[in-house]
Amino acid sequence: MLNKLFKLKENNTNVKTEVIAGLTTFMAMAYILAVNPNILSGTGMNRDAVLLATAIASFIGCMAMALLANYPFALAPGMGLNAYMAGTVCANMGYSWKVALLAVFVEGLIFIVLSLTNVREAIFNTIPSSLKKGVSAGIGLFIAFIGLQGAKIVVADDSTLLTYVRFTKNFHTVGIGALLALVGLFITVILYAKNVKGSILIGILSTWILGMLCQLVGIYVPNPDTGFYSLYPTLKMIDITAIGDTFGQCFKADFSSIRILDFIVVLFAFLFVDIFDTLGTLIGVSTKAGMLDENEKLPRIKPALLADAIATSVGAVLGTSTTTTYVESSAGVLAGGRTGLSAAVTGIMFLLAIIFAPIFTAIPSFATAPALIFVGFLMISSIISVDFTDLTESVPAYLALLAMPLMYSISEGIALGVISYVVINVFCGKAKKVKPLMYILAVLFVCKYIFL
Repeated sequence: MLNKLFKLKENNTNVKTEVIAGLTTFMAMAYILAVNPNILSGTGMNRDAVLLATAIASFIGCMAMALLANYPFALAPGMGLNAYMAGTVCANMGYSWKVALLAVFVEGLIFIVLSLTNVREAIFNTIPSSLKKGVSAGIGLFIAFIGLQGAKIVVADDSTLLTYVRFTKNFHTVGIGALLALVGLFITVILYAKNVKGSILIGILSTWILGMLCQLVGIYVPNPDTGFYSLYPTLKMIDITAIGDTFGQCFKADFSSIRILDFIVVLFAFLFVDIFDTLGTLIGVSTKAGMLDENEKLPRIKPALLADAIATSVGAVLGTSTTTTYVESSAGVLAGGRTGLSAAVTGIMFLLAIIFAPIFTAIPSFATAPALIFVGFLMISSIISVDFTDLTESVPAYLALLAMPLMYSISEGIALGVISYVVINVFCGKAKKVKPLMYILAVLFVCKYIFL
């Protein structure tokens, strides 16, 4: 049944591989269950309600991706977009979280329309091959950077912006976590080099177990005030009825408080970031996984984009910020995931997380960091396929690669790549090879920087 539904044999995979891939993806992105409620509760939303909305929206998004598109891409409320909703829309602009959710809901409806047409698909297909490979490599650096930050291996510094952690300073929290992340990275690399199935997932679990052992003997000492919690999971049940505090509240927004021009700006900001984050993730992960056809197009991209759009609107109704395709899906893809069964497993794990939320939220960021750092290495190899003798192709790819980790945004990397591709090729006398839609995208990106 599963083979027929997800076409496992056609994609040279099996149930065991897909299940391991789905679990790997979930473990790599389970942090959203803890982070999203923390961020959105700052707007006045019920923390338990946001956790439930996060889990259910992720389940629905993953299942939509699995059943509509049969791809191993997982969805969840997006990082960055949740911070934009809490920090900019609610805190700085003064809107209630209900108005913000309304903007997310409308954004999702617009995306559904765009996905049913050929607009988003055309954007994906018009991006040149070299830029797609640059985006894939850029996402590799970006996800590795996220891992390094999550493990506190790379930390902020006043003089150099970033520096490495001082292991002996705050050793029982920051130091030991960073050290365990490095140990987990070595475990993951060695297992992967030895062709051990599920090596990335084993690396995550091994690091977590080592952390619990360190806590047992007193090397790791929880300190909730600084964000270091007990690594032992609890079985305290979440209040399931809390979802009523956020469900459908986007339709109860105070319309009299909405300033139309501000609302349009907010709406377009959500639209812009979501559309290009999603496209960037699909480009990067599918390129590395070899899912593109001979014309550098992704088959079944329309249902994949539709799944993303549906999840956004459904998530807003449930009570969470924009639900989008997650770059951490690359962890599952590189663990062997090739079909929607992988996404379905991830979705089911998010649903189970409602019951076992304290277990999954106990997974520390330093345990998932080795997976993200190593997956970054695997993805950056896409850049070697770019022709570096042709600067009109390689420099835009390089700029996209460079911008993603440094600007902490997939969409900004795509923007810089597209603008530079058009400008460089036009002034080098190669305007004819630039597709018309690329010119439109370049103008839109420039306008975005001016007006948003």
